[in-house]
Amino acid sequence: MRTWLAMALLLAGAVGAAAQTFVDSTQVVVVEVPVQVTRDGEPVRGLTAADFEIYDGREKQTLTGFEAVDLAVLGQDAVARGELPDSARRHFLILFDLTFSDTKALIQARRAVAGMVETLHPTDLVAVGTWSVRQGPKMILGFTADRVQIAAAIRTLGLPDLLDAKPADPLRLALVEAGTDNLVIGRAEGGGGGLQDLGDAEAAETLERIAALSEEARTRDLRLAVRSLGENMADFARVLGGVNGRKNVLFLSEGFDPALLQGSLNDGDRRDQAERAMAGQIWEVHSGSLYGDTTSLNAVERMLEELRRADCVVQAVDIAGLRGQGTLGGTRSPGQDVLLNFAKGTGGELYEKTNDLGGAMQQMLRRTGVSYVLSFQPEAVGEPETFHKLRVEVKNQPRGTRVVHRPGWYAPKPYSARSAVEKMTEAASRLLGGEEGGPIRTSLLAAPFRVEGGEAYVPVVLEIDGPSLLADLPTGTLPAEIFIYALDRQGAVHGWIAQTVGLDMAKVRQVLEQGGLKLVAHLDLPPGEYRLRSLVRNGATGATTLGTRELTVPTFAEEGPVLLPPFFPEAPGRGLLVRAAPRPGEREVPYPFFVGDQPYLPASRPVLVPGSPVRLTLAVYNLGAGAVRVRTRVVDAAGQERSGGRFDLQEQQAGPPHWLVAAYDPPRLPPGVYTLQVTLTDGAGAVRTSSTPFTIAEDGHPVAARTSEKGTP
Repeated sequence: MRTWLAMALLLAGAVGAAAQTFVDSTQVVVVEVPVQVTRDGEPVRGLTAADFEIYDGREKQTLTGFEAVDLAVLGQDAVARGELPDSARRHFLILFDLTFSDTKALIQARRAVAGMVETLHPTDLVAVGTWSVRQGPKMILGFTADRVQIAAAIRTLGLPDLLDAKPADPLRLALVEAGTDNLVIGRAEGGGGGLQDLGDAEAAETLERIAALSEEARTRDLRLAVRSLGENMADFARVLGGVNGRKNVLFLSEGFDPALLQGSLNDGDRRDQAERAMAGQIWEVHSGSLYGDTTSLNAVERMLEELRRADCVVQAVDIAGLRGQGTLGGTRSPGQDVLLNFAKGTGGELYEKTNDLGGAMQQMLRRTGVSYVLSFQPEAVGEPETFHKLRVEVKNQPRGTRVVHRPGWYAPKPYSARSAVEKMTEAASRLLGGEEGGPIRTSLLAAPFRVEGGEAYVPVVLEIDGPSLLADLPTGTLPAEIFIYALDRQGAVHGWIAQTVGLDMAKVRQVLEQGGLKLVAHLDLPPGEYRLRSLVRNGATGATTLGTRELTVPTFAEEGPVLLPPFFPEAPGRGLLVRAAPRPGEREVPYPFFVGDQPYLPASRPVLVPGSPVRLTLAVYNLGAGAVRVRTRVVDAAGQERSGGRFDLQEQQAGPPHWLVAAYDPPRLPPGVYTLQVTLTDGAGAVRTSSTPFTIAEDGHPVAARTSEKGTP
């Protein structure tokens, strides 16, 4: 059997994986400011760039970009069609408080918030997290539009007993396998699988244990827990500040007694403490219970300030009323005042005594349904972490018009100073919604092959240009960070590849400069339309490039031939090849790329020289009997058709798939990027077309042409 062991011939210089890190770098600062304009609680539509003025501090700025986004007119695949910038998408962080909440209330809160998610717009992004006094804030799922992943995160709450140690998605975008209820971070070995097993009783038992551990800390000093909440959430707000767009934090909690901050307002308590002091019973006098705790109060105030600066609005949900019928009666829980303060202090609302969060939040959702994204490029950035206040004015609007926007922006922090959570969050946000391009030149090849079962086997080859990867890199070790995600038209994650390669510059620098780095991996995908999003990052300098490639996985059972993209075998021995680390239980599939008995690696962006024919292979499923005809055409970057070049069929190999081996000589064209389109007609008269990009070398020098490419196809 031709297995992946055949790759040993090609991967003799493979480099092992290193620890994951996430870094970013900023060369040009562009500030994007999403703005909501409302009147009488309804969004104001139809505004243009001329209606807005924006001030950075006292300086009026010139708009370099403007976009109006109305969710009411956008379809489910608006993101896939490029109609919605990431900064205009609504972000909802569902945050469960595991310390100041009753277990029964948390169980009911899961159901309430799951129903709320169903009312959101398909383009809305949702993240799920928890906070406890022992663990601090914990991100279970990063911001995603994938409703299956969101449901899994809400149901499990990231609880250790409901998860196991299977490899997790490092960007926290996938908890379950696509198309199933099986957890990627699933259940313990031998413990079954699937979300149907994660019932209320099991979750309640785990939450009770966490509550018991938290109670130990709380009883020592409740103020310590309050202080921890304020400090943890202030730091977490700084992380969220790196995510483009306004963030609504749905804080599900019962709150805590405001006396912990303000002191007791009960006259009887105050008289009792005064009498004990007069009697000399100083050990019985607890000034904190009368006057509150200044340190905890300052921590909470700092938290609210950091949330405002990060453009985070707390939508506080009092879950005390969800414990069960008759538990609280008609009394008001003491924590409601604290939750109300959190909400009002950031511009949000308090939601109480409701199982229908979606219905209760409809006004907020409607009010934020229209956004205007203003962009400007500041002349002065200032020192890292400098906060710049913003002011946005809308001209010629009647009284009662309300303008809501982020209060300011921070000068970019050096990537080396960012925490691991910040780097993870930024990478995930960029991968899902960032614009293509970057300083590192990359190209990606992916093609579906039929295997047993309902999913196609999709080999992936990502080529990374060496000189651009190594730019400005001192000597030492370079962690090359690589992420590839397969997203459907609605943004759901169907597969991912994550690899960090530690590169010793003393050993491999020359190889990388001459031939670059090539990652060989694969995805298992069901039939459908996908966007493959690739993010490559230099972990030492923070340089990052984002690319997108469209991929169609056919059913293979359809009548007539299925033609895969043309493959150009890469010259052996060029560059450094790395195979992605296999996952536990990963199926072994025969390596598909052979000419005769010789394995080859297909080039993701072949570099061709007119007058120098190269080998080309075509893979065809369901090929009809009889003579095969092949026609080629070349299209330039402007969409203009050029001469097709010369295609000489040399050999056929029976399949499946059926392989056609040919020699291809491209037409004489100026250096640049082109697309080769191949049209095949089988013996039954069925016609199929596929295509692949290629580069015409500059001055007949393939390496120079390859390193002059910009971006990703």
